[in-house]
Amino acid sequence: MPTVETVRGTVDVSALGRTLMHEHVFVLAAEHVQNYGAAAWWDEEERVQDAVAKLRAAVAKGITTIVDPTVWGLGRYIPRVQRIAEQVPELNIVVATGLYSYDEVPHQYEHRGPGLLVDMPEPMVEDFTRDIVEGIAGTGVKAAFLKCVVEAKGLTPGVERIARAVARTHRETGAPITVHTSSPAQAGRLAVDLFAKEGVDLSKVVIGHAGDTNDLDYLMELADTGAILGMDRFGLDVYNSTPDRVRTIAALCERGYADRMVLSHDASCFIDYWAGAHDQVRSTMPNWQFEHISDEVLPALRELGVSDAQLDQMLVGNPRRYFTRGI
Repeated sequence: MPTVETVRGTVDVSALGRTLMHEHVFVLAAEHVQNYGAAAWWDEEERVQDAVAKLRAAVAKGITTIVDPTVWGLGRYIPRVQRIAEQVPELNIVVATGLYSYDEVPHQYEHRGPGLLVDMPEPMVEDFTRDIVEGIAGTGVKAAFLKCVVEAKGLTPGVERIARAVARTHRETGAPITVHTSSPAQAGRLAVDLFAKEGVDLSKVVIGHAGDTNDLDYLMELADTGAILGMDRFGLDVYNSTPDRVRTIAALCERGYADRMVLSHDASCFIDYWAGAHDQVRSTMPNWQFEHISDEVLPALRELGVSDAQLDQMLVGNPRRYFTRGI
């Protein structure tokens, strides 16, 4: 039976069950927390216990796996996630490697690489591969997929270099890819084109945040390449309302695309973008949390004619296929 790596170890892909394909336990900048958080808005123990409670609530609604694309640029810190996973043993947490940047590569890679000041093979490929094959930062936890970004700025030199490193790591390890995209800029086209030219298996690519648009022609164009549409920001009405997201998914299901969509919220237990105003801001978006799909979205989809088989395809079958190597 094919397997997938999680924070607590290797599991059969058949054990993933109902899966939210794009959620974050925490989004934190280490320097932000270290320099300003402790004195004002970050209490480690309080936030760990809050995360445990929120994830247990998701489990109570039938969720058995979350896929967490938190990488460098979003504050990946596996020991903290391990603490939480130990307290929510009913939940699989699948973690990623890669880089989150809208523009430039981090300075730590800027002068190292082919033809650069320190002329060497692409160091990002080495680092990403180590995370997948050996584990992340000595924790023993292995990344199961890759993450990069193609945003409204498009394929800047830095974004392109990161994406190509992700593509090469995919080819060498078989790990699938999730790419954050800007749907208003239709950046998914750029991502799909680059990955296709790099020899990526597009059936192993999730086009993140595809659900921020209701342009069916654009979405079908992406899905027709074999890529998976990330309908993954439920509750973030600032980008697209839940009723519009639901109607778009129902329309795509009617057209035969249930096998190329996955569902999620892009939520987190805590995100430091608002620092001490985190809870206040989150209160203005009450549905941006891990239970919204279970409680409101699935019933709304059923009302528009989406079958239970199609829902299972998006929540169970497609994630299982995505994480099955060689298929």
